[in-house]
Amino acid sequence: MKLLKTPHPKAIIFLCQLLLIATLIIACNSTAINTSTNINNNGCIQKYDPNTDYFPNKIKITHATGLAVEYHKHYKVVTTKNPWQNANTGFQYVLVQCGTPTPQGFNQTQVITVPVNTIVSLSTTHLPHLAKLGLVDKLIGISNAKQVNTPDVVKRIKAGKIAEIGDNSNVDIERLLELNPELVTTYGTGNSQTDSYAKLTEAGLKVAINAEYMEDTPLGRSEWLKFTALFFNKEEQAEKIFNEIAYKYKQIMQKAKSIKNRPTLFVGFNFKGTWYMPGGKSYVAKYLADAGANYLWSDDKSSGSLPLSFEVVLERASSADYWLNFRQSWKSLKDLVVEDSRYADFKAVKQGNLYNNNARVNENGGNDYWEDGISNPDVVLSDLIKILHPDILPNHKLFYYRKLI
Repeated sequence: MKLLKTPHPKAIIFLCQLLLIATLIIACNSTAINTSTNINNNGCIQKYDPNTDYFPNKIKITHATGLAVEYHKHYKVVTTKNPWQNANTGFQYVLVQCGTPTPQGFNQTQVITVPVNTIVSLSTTHLPHLAKLGLVDKLIGISNAKQVNTPDVVKRIKAGKIAEIGDNSNVDIERLLELNPELVTTYGTGNSQTDSYAKLTEAGLKVAINAEYMEDTPLGRSEWLKFTALFFNKEEQAEKIFNEIAYKYKQIMQKAKSIKNRPTLFVGFNFKGTWYMPGGKSYVAKYLADAGANYLWSDDKSSGSLPLSFEVVLERASSADYWLNFRQSWKSLKDLVVEDSRYADFKAVKQGNLYNNNARVNENGGNDYWEDGISNPDVVLSDLIKILHPDILPNHKLFYYRKLI
């Protein structure tokens, strides 16, 4: 009969170490499981702890001047500061983490439970936000399917998963109530006859006003992606996406910064006797400055549109090198001159330096520049630099812009 050998002391120590490691792994896994099971499939907290910060990933607003967010442990207060031109009030939304108590002192119409699981958007400009954040499956309603260009949204429309609700001034309230979305995003103009916000909130719906169009810079407009992200607790993704966009924009802008030869340029067209020219502090003027252009109305101090006569524009811009952003329906130089023979007097027309932002228009007239372009200012800027200084970006191909010939 053989006697069993006594294990070597070092072997015993080694086995003990293995046992300790295994115990720690099991304990860690158990902790991870307990943490994850504290949130159900809808993103709701199952066991509220007042000492827990439920928003560890916070956003910082760096370019948008009309958007603000204030974080608390289980809710966040989002403010739309300047919802429309000459607004004397802002809008505040209290986003409460699902499964936690509602904070006191707020109007219930302001309180929205997050993360939101269903959304209706009344502006196509909000759709790229949902696509970038991977949230298109949450979208159940839009204004007008014919205007949509965002590919993931178009697929859901064709699959019958997204309903049409009507535009901001003519919303089908009954249909919207049938859908019963957790959130409706819209915009405001300050005109109670056309804005839908009041009617929607009176109907008991949770509504948030996105005021991206009031921003004076391309990056300011693009940053409203974060506004959408806040309602879905997607701060971490939004920060990463926007930081990348801002980095690309600034890198491209630097390429044109040192240019000394800045071609003169004007935009717009004559509409029923008035030519609306973007002010010198508008986002359009910012784009043109960053692209290395000499915008002929850059000395203006306003951020809105300047209503000018044809004669005033012709006097200042007759010798301009380029003309951009004119009537969408013009398909050729012939269309332009047929509409008004005076257009032929501009140097830009004579030399054929006309470019329009309608290279991506769907079969129903929906222009992707006004949808996707707002979310991708780096691509728009690349287009403008390619037009004005093609040698700077030799490999870039026009995306939103095309030349009128």
